[in-house]
Amino acid sequence: MASLIETYACAPSTERGRGILISGDPKTNSILYCNARSVFIRYLDRPLHVAVYGDHSYPVTVARYSPNGEWIASADVSGIIRIWGTHNDFVLKNEFKVLSGRIDDLQWSPDGLRIVACGDGKGKSFVRAFMWDSGSTVGDFDGHSKRVLSCHFKPTRPFRIASCGEDFLVNFYEGPPFKFKLSHREHSNFVNCIRFSPDGSKLISVSSDKKGIIYDAKTGETMGQLSSEDGHTGSIYAVSWSGDGKHVLTVSADKTAKIWEIFEDGTGKVSKTLECSGSGGVEDMLVGCLWQNDHLITVSLSGTINLYSASDPDKQPLCLSGHMKNVNTLTLIESNEKIILSSSFDGSILRWTPGTGHSGKLQRKDSSQIKCLVATKEEIMTSGYDNKVWRISLDQDKAGEAEHIDVGSQPKDLSQAINSPDLALVSLDSGVVLLKDMQILSNINLGFSVTASVIAPDGCEAIIGGHDGKLHIYSVSGDSLTEEATLEKHRGPISVIRYSPDFSMFASADLNREAVVWDRTSKEVKLNNMLFHTARINCLAWSPNSTMVATGSLDTCVIIYEVGKPASSRITVKNAHPGGVYGLVFIDDCNVASSGEDACIRVWKIVQQ
Repeated sequence: MASLIETYACAPSTERGRGILISGDPKTNSILYCNARSVFIRYLDRPLHVAVYGDHSYPVTVARYSPNGEWIASADVSGIIRIWGTHNDFVLKNEFKVLSGRIDDLQWSPDGLRIVACGDGKGKSFVRAFMWDSGSTVGDFDGHSKRVLSCHFKPTRPFRIASCGEDFLVNFYEGPPFKFKLSHREHSNFVNCIRFSPDGSKLISVSSDKKGIIYDAKTGETMGQLSSEDGHTGSIYAVSWSGDGKHVLTVSADKTAKIWEIFEDGTGKVSKTLECSGSGGVEDMLVGCLWQNDHLITVSLSGTINLYSASDPDKQPLCLSGHMKNVNTLTLIESNEKIILSSSFDGSILRWTPGTGHSGKLQRKDSSQIKCLVATKEEIMTSGYDNKVWRISLDQDKAGEAEHIDVGSQPKDLSQAINSPDLALVSLDSGVVLLKDMQILSNINLGFSVTASVIAPDGCEAIIGGHDGKLHIYSVSGDSLTEEATLEKHRGPISVIRYSPDFSMFASADLNREAVVWDRTSKEVKLNNMLFHTARINCLAWSPNSTMVATGSLDTCVIIYEVGKPASSRITVKNAHPGGVYGLVFIDDCNVASSGEDACIRVWKIVQQ
């Protein structure tokens, strides 16, 4: 059997020009954020402990804990809210269709009986409040003419609801049942976020006009605003109050977060500016924030979560990062310590240390998309969706000099001779290219459609898989390939081929869900009937001692076979990655890492039966 021991979670989904709403539960010190169709629960004191709720049918936009921490309400772009328990496998309590369009924000009432949601809708239905158990509407929310970006419940009686949006308005409703009370139009651009203070005395709204305005929470009258001295120079996307209600945290497109001291008269001045430690590009814009217990949490456009200490904001923040899109390759580098490199097709390459998690992002000068990635201690080679193959030198944890070569058409597969890493094999549509020191040795047309390839560790042999399901074995001498044998066993196009670490075997897999292990010298089948996937096989990995083969498939499963045993005695990890498994690598003989469509990386411990 295989048990999950670590999860390297993905980053929150972000969108340029829009704030994102992260929320948390102070009691368990966890935060909630959304990526694609999943809600992620991250525990701030245990970063590798991640829980995932993936039962939404559409991309999720916001999730919130109920006041007692027992339930979570999450909303998606189709206007549906699901209410589910935080224990017992996230049992579903209710599902309601609340708005006709995307929901941008939702809040629980302080007594946990009502939920208010806002977003985009047809006609005038941009805000709706309802009972959490029956779904019956409580009140009428007129007053907005465009998408409503944020709403909040006053945490003390008498209850109030405030909302704000793209019509530059801040509206007050009193109830229940809730009805319109008054409206403010002091902002001159989108109002992105609105929040009542924890003691229920004040309300703050922040906007893309770089202003923050403070209101009296009971009457709804304007009290004052955040000082423009040392203020934000870009759109303010989110705001969060401190637990004592005396400070707020704001984040902005100017790449800074600011802590403001809020005075009794409703004015505020900057007490601390938190600079973001990034490359200074667009991806460092800050789009989300949360003040929880002693944590100040900011989220950048690239999805990086920075955790500052509220009691000591000068302390270097803890940085949690992850992929936002499908992680399509995993590879292991063994230098002083083992490092997992992962890449997603949007071009980001991240480093992970088993046992501790995220350990940095490789900053490349070229940020082109990545389809294939191979790595040694000193360098990595990548190919993407253009005609180029890149070689990037590694200087400890930084990307050094990068050089590229145009191979004439889009590479299908890329492999490096481990023992002579200056030699690489690139497969194209109808042939292969041999590279030596990033120069083309030869461009060979093989006369059949190539789908996968691999070059032997010593560079003297290559195996090329075709669309017809045949494996062609070539000997490599200088710049020429000589065909030695053709193996026929597969019934679909070959998707992946890998040599075993001891070079005595190789394994191949196809799009018709079958994998085969072959003996390299006799070319005989060593392990067959590996037919337990229900969809195409995307990736394959060998254990370092060459006794196990793991396959990952579009059917979301990882299957681990032992070479000396029949295929029926396999170990299966079901639902390893919703949407499909795209990357696999063994960390050692009993731990395997997998990655997939959900942008997460998971490490599984294999326990032999």
